[in-house]
Amino acid sequence: MADVQVDEFREYLLDLQDRICARAESFEHKARFQRDHLEGERQGFARPRVLSGGEVFERAAVSFSWSGGKELSPAATVTRPHLRGKAYQAVSLSMIFHPLNPHAPTSHMNLRFFVAGEGADAHWWFGGGFDLTPIYGVDADAIRWHRAAREALRPFGEQVYPTMKAACDAYFYLRHRKEPRGIGGVFYDDLNEGGFERCKSLSVAVGEAFLETYFPIVEERQKTPHGESERRFQLERRGRYVEFNLLQDRGTLYGLQAGARVESVLASMPPTVQWAYDRKEKPGSREAELYSRYLVPRDWAEMPLL
Repeated sequence: MADVQVDEFREYLLDLQDRICARAESFEHKARFQRDHLEGERQGFARPRVLSGGEVFERAAVSFSWSGGKELSPAATVTRPHLRGKAYQAVSLSMIFHPLNPHAPTSHMNLRFFVAGEGADAHWWFGGGFDLTPIYGVDADAIRWHRAAREALRPFGEQVYPTMKAACDAYFYLRHRKEPRGIGGVFYDDLNEGGFERCKSLSVAVGEAFLETYFPIVEERQKTPHGESERRFQLERRGRYVEFNLLQDRGTLYGLQAGARVESVLASMPPTVQWAYDRKEKPGSREAELYSRYLVPRDWAEMPLL
């Protein structure tokens, strides 16, 4: 445990939260994040931040949490049954951006660190990643997104990006729909290989890549004209996001089972959403293209950027 510095990673996440919120607010003329500071939440503190009704972001949530307890929740021990009953400490930064313009993609990122137990019996690991969920796909966005992920992870080994991309594709998959949630990105959990400093540096690289890559995509796509049909398709695709978060997402389950503030856990939900019965897309339409070209396995990082 001598090499594990929880405070160091916590301070990085607090700083990253500030920088991401500032970048998001730079798009808005009036909308600002509601900033809360909740002391004593599960033996730590939380800084949930939520922006609503913006000109660019209809909803954005960027929430920091530092917590602890006498026993890990069931969602946190699904793959670690040997840690049940152990005291823990957890620090995390989780965010979701739902743009108003249907041509600007939704995106999610999460960075987290857990340590369970004490002394020689302690176990620690990092988890996190980011993914992109376009409503109307654009090849250039998908290619830049995955190239940024690949380059951020390259210093940690050539196989790290393809492994974490495959994990992302597998995790963000709606089993009941038999379709991916979006075009993916990277996802990792139980990361402790190579020691604390390596794993912390990898998580920092993921956080910086998100900050540098997502907002330029939004800046370009939010200018695209759209009408009622595009908006309706956006609201219906958001339904998939809600379904995944409530039915499959381990982070949502962990927060609810650990007794976290419900408003914070569910702040990632889109403010407006629709479900259509048995909708069929017109062949050859942009809506149909989402399913045929973007919601399929593809090695975007290797594709030419025209």
